[in-house]
Amino acid sequence: MKARVVVTLKNGVLDPQGKAIEGALKSLGVEGVASVRQGKVFDVELDGADAAAAKAQLQAACEKLLANTVIENYQIDV
Repeated sequence: MKARVVVTLKNGVLDPQGKAIEGALKSLGVEGVASVRQGKVFDVELDGADAAAAKAQLQAACEKLLANTVIENYQIDV
């Protein structure tokens, strides 16, 4: 089973890397960029076929390691 975990900064948390990317895109002539927020994507392959159990495992992994839940949100797609 494959899953994707997307971790992003919560709204209101400053994102200096996103601002740097935004500036770089504008300097390259990319038009219409209002703002950029950067994040992390984890593609995970899991043994088994129980989607609910896999999601529970990944939630625990996010809480313990993959995301800093004080400043980051995460989304799990199984």
